[in-house]
Order: sequence, then structure tokens, then C-alpha cells
Amino acid sequence: MKKTFFSMLALVFSITLVLSACGKSSNEGTANSSGSGSANTDSGPVEMTFFAPQGKAAWEDNSYTKHVEEKFNVKIKWDLAPTDALVDRRQLLLASGDYPEVFLEGKFTHTDLLTYGKQGVFLPLNDLIEQYAPNIKAMMEKKPYFKDAITAPDGNIYALPRLNECYHCTFSQKFWMNQEWLDKVGLKLPTTTDELYTVLKAFKEQDPNGNGKADEIPLTGAPNKNVWNGNIDAFLMNSFIYNDNGKYLILKDGKVEFAANQEGWKQGLIYMNKLYKEGLIDPASFTQNDQAVGQLGNREGDELVGSITTALVSYLVTPYDEKLTRHKHWVIVPPLKGPDGVQLAGATQGIAEFQFALTNKAKEAQQIAAIKIMDYAFSEEGALMSEYGTEEGFGWKAAEEGEKNIDGKQAKYSFKGLAEVDPDLIRNDSWVLMGPKDLSKEFRDLFAVNQDPLAADGYETRLAQATNAYAPYSPKEIYPSGVFIRPEDSDTASQLTTSIQDYVMSNMAQFIIGSKDIEKDWDAYVKGFDGLNLAKYIETYSNAVQKQE
Repeated sequence: MKKTFFSMLALVFSITLVLSACGKSSNEGTANSSGSGSANTDSGPVEMTFFAPQGKAAWEDNSYTKHVEEKFNVKIKWDLAPTDALVDRRQLLLASGDYPEVFLEGKFTHTDLLTYGKQGVFLPLNDLIEQYAPNIKAMMEKKPYFKDAITAPDGNIYALPRLNECYHCTFSQKFWMNQEWLDKVGLKLPTTTDELYTVLKAFKEQDPNGNGKADEIPLTGAPNKNVWNGNIDAFLMNSFIYNDNGKYLILKDGKVEFAANQEGWKQGLIYMNKLYKEGLIDPASFTQNDQAVGQLGNREGDELVGSITTALVSYLVTPYDEKLTRHKHWVIVPPLKGPDGVQLAGATQGIAEFQFALTNKAKEAQQIAAIKIMDYAFSEEGALMSEYGTEEGFGWKAAEEGEKNIDGKQAKYSFKGLAEVDPDLIRNDSWVLMGPKDLSKEFRDLFAVNQDPLAADGYETRLAQATNAYAPYSPKEIYPSGVFIRPEDSDTASQLTTSIQDYVMSNMAQFIIGSKDIEKDWDAYVKGFDGLNLAKYIETYSNAVQKQE
């Protein structure tokens, strides 16, 4: 960014500050409007610099860029960084003090916001949202968790995220089963852990693939780092005690507890050890990667797998090719009831990272223009154009009568029947996944999807229907996946989280495969958390969910 930038605009700013102050009320929109109007209508455009990742084409030539520039009377300059070096470049700018007025895509953590907010580098957005962002304000009222996630402990909002509600992601600790094998062994879909044991035993012993060989794998999985929620405990442990499959935190009446040292956790390990000892769990589940899982499921010849723990059955069998049919007999298994009546679904809710922040380099006119552009992307029109393009008939189209959304209702928009685009064409008509915007479930549900969950283009419907079976079993309280860790606690939280996760996962594997005896070694395992400072871990995450008065 050229240092002469501000001196060149000093005269413009002195004029626009007065004009914007006079025109605030007339420029405000409503929560249902498609935008808040131009930031500045009586003078030249407000100029400002946006930090963003490099695109395949120039952002200044982007159709959506030109659209918002015209709509809000602004001129955007771009400070770009390679996607894989975006965070490093961002940090260098902030450390040097030569940073832009606007970070459009900053990938900031909660700790970043507290740090730079406290330093005064990031401006609080509360008043700007109240005056100039009716769509964001309405979203905060509509979704309290969104407001909680973006509000720092001091009450300030220092940055905005994308509200990206992937419905099937919310309940992603799923379990899938081979219905064809169930039919072969004459059993129904299991509803309890005892019934699951019976099913897996039948898969192992009754030759459901019919090849006369004992080659069936009743249950497989993979480490979570390789396959999304592929670890064996991700689904099964929730029949014994709540397992968030991450920090192992439980929220009860606002109080934070730790799951992986409780009796329910022990009973879950005993159950999984029983499955493993009887050859019902694939030993490769603790080591294999996604490619190995795919090769196992899509191999030619006899099918080998009876069930898998993972968010997406597509890791195992390909659902996108009309010529492949193996995926069609795979069905979702809802949460199982454990021996003590526990029947829960692992759930995720929260904001992980933030895109947009205004810095103390931004003058009032720039602040107002920037927040209005962000607010526009939280309107239906703005979200549509920002994500899918400014031209109807190219990136999206109006849905025809009879085209239905994920819930079987009339859709408003559709991708069906759009003219085929040259695959080599570099599209430059939207910001795609860049910057804050409304990608809520409500927005996503405006679009038509194939109603056949087994069609090649019906996988989204399949995942949504599978998720519907999990939603009723969500805990009443969920520890949010993204929380504000106090800056002074951030290093401690990071270190403790890593060490405790590693300890839980390594011991879990040893207990399940039997290299550690659950009865003899359990007490030592629990005692081991003392050396990992579990008390401080719980205290740190307890503080994070307690807002300052």
C-alpha cells in the first residue's frame, strides 16, 4: 500500500465525513432489504484497500467487485497474498504497522481479535452494525449463537465471520451400515449397542457377501486426521457419555466438565475393546488413510465392509457416478441407546475463524462504506451474487415450478439446466468463499436439489436426510467449537489442548486393542491427567464461556 494514499485522499475524506454524517438516516435500510444503499452519493467514491487472497483473475475486474463499487460508491484497491501464505503475510502487515483499512479475508482467530482489539488496531463494530448493518443485526437476533460467537468478553465485536451453516456438518459423528448385508443375515438396523454387537457378529460369521470366505470386515474407520470423524469412538462413545470428538468437554447448566476420565468413558472403552477382541473392528481403523478406505469400499469383486464410522459415506463408496451402484445399499444408523440409556449425537456449533476486520487506519467514511458492503452480503441478494455471481442464468437461475429444496418445498433458486461453461474458463463473477456473508441453512434451503437421495446429484439430500436422524439426539447444551480464549491464556490453552488430546487418543487406542488392561490400568490413566494440568485446562475453557459482566 502506497504511503501517499492517505494524503491524496485527505480532501475527499474531509468532504465525505460531513456528507455521511448528514445522510445517515436516509441511507439506512431494513433487515429485509437487499442492501443499505450507497455509502456516499454526493461526491467521488470512497477509496480504501482490502486485504484478500489472490484469485485466479484480478479482483478489480471481478463482476461482484464492480457491482458493490457502483452500489456503494466506493473504489477498492487490493492488497493480495497467496492463499497458502495469507496468514503469514497478514501477520507481517500487522507487525510492520503498514496494514490496510480493511481485512476482507483475514482468517483471524478469537485470540487474534482480543489481541488486536485490545491494542486498538481493530475497531469495535458495534455502533457501525447498529447504525448501518440491518441485515447483520437481524441475523444476530435470529441466531443468538452467532451473536455470542462474535461478541468478545468485553462486549465488543471486533470482526465478522462467514455464517456458513452446513447442516450435515452440525451432526457429523455419523455411522453408516450395509443394508444389503443386514438383509442377508436377516437382521434389522440396530437401535442399541447390544443389537449392534449382534449385527457385527452376524456380519463376521454368516458370510453376508456370499463368497464362502471369512473376509468380511464388520466395522471399519480411520483416524480423524485422515477421515472426517472416522475414529472408532466418534460415534460409539455417545452411547455411554457425550463425546464431542475434539476437546472432550461437556456443558451442563453452564458448567464445563471433562468427559474422558469419567465412568461412562470407561464403559465405552470396555464395549469397544469387546468388539475388537472378537474381530469385529478392523485393526486398520487406527492407521489407514482416506485413500485406503476408498480402495476398500470401491474395490472390484466382493464387498468387504459392513459398517463405517464417518461423517461422509462417500469416503468409502462413490455416490457421484451413475454407473456405480454399490453406494445405494448403504444407510444411516441413528444414535444407539447404550446400556444405561445414554443416546446422544455429537454436535458442533460455533464460529471457528473470522474474515473481516476494520483497522484504525480507516476513516469514518471508509468504516461506513465497508460495513455496508459486508451487510449487503448478509442480504439474500448480496449473498446470492457474492457466492454465485451477479448474472442470472450463468451461476444461478430462478427455480422453475416444481423444483424442490432440501425439505421438499418449492425452491427459489436453482443450478439445474444452466448453460454449460467451458471448463477452462476462469470465472470472475463472484467472490465465492471470500469475506463474511450469509450462508445460513435458511439461505442454502432456497436452492433446488435432487429429491432422490441415491441419484448421482442427490448426495446433498442424502446427507440432509441422514442428519435429520441425528438432530433429535443433540445435547441440550453444546460447548461452542469456537470461543474467545483470553489472550493471557491462549498459549496455555493451545499447549494443554494438544497434550490432553494426544493423551486421550493414544490411551484410547491402547485400551481398545488391549495393549492396556482397562481394569488394571484405568486408575493410572485417570491419575495421568494430573500431570497434564487438567484442572487448568477445564478452568481455561470455563473462563472462555463466561462473558464479562
